[in-house]
Amino acid sequence: MTHDALTPDQAGARLHELTVIDVRTPGEYATGHLPGAHNVPLDHLDAALPTLRAAAERGDLLVVCASGARSAEACRRLAGAGVPAATLTGGTSTWTQLGHDVHRPVGIRAPWPMERQVRLTAGALVLAGLFAGRLRAEARWISAGVAGGLVVSAVTGTCGMARLLAKLPHNRPKATDLDATLAALSN
Repeated sequence: MTHDALTPDQAGARLHELTVIDVRTPGEYATGHLPGAHNVPLDHLDAALPTLRAAAERGDLLVVCASGARSAEACRRLAGAGVPAATLTGGTSTWTQLGHDVHRPVGIRAPWPMERQVRLTAGALVLAGLFAGRLRAEARWISAGVAGGLVVSAVTGTCGMARLLAKLPHNRPKATDLDATLAALSN
């Protein structure tokens, strides 16, 4: 692949020739993914490495996530293992904003998008810290902690709260059948 990143329009034009790997959690994947995308959550990337290497030998890999941060991390890890891959600029969020098609599995109730869950949780914790701070001043540290976490998240491009929320049962409606995904990638 000649680029380290593809815009949604570039990826859309080449979608038929790309092997798309979605590194989001199964819950996020269920909210909608690029047509033909295979779900290999980021925490399963190492186990999938031999299959991804073989897929990359057959054609170009496009790695996607919600915003592009996790897919960029996956591409760095893949490159370190000698597997070339590109990331989708702006992730599936930008993909859908630009009107590109997404596939949503029928009959699966998808949770809210992770960004919305993070906003709700962060806002609720800040409010709780402020209200509890009226009774005990130390409780305001809850709000300060959330604010600090949001700053770190923005600076680093990572989100600890999203990682925690991803572990909740409603965000894991069905575990990825990694063996089935790897078998599909092998064909």
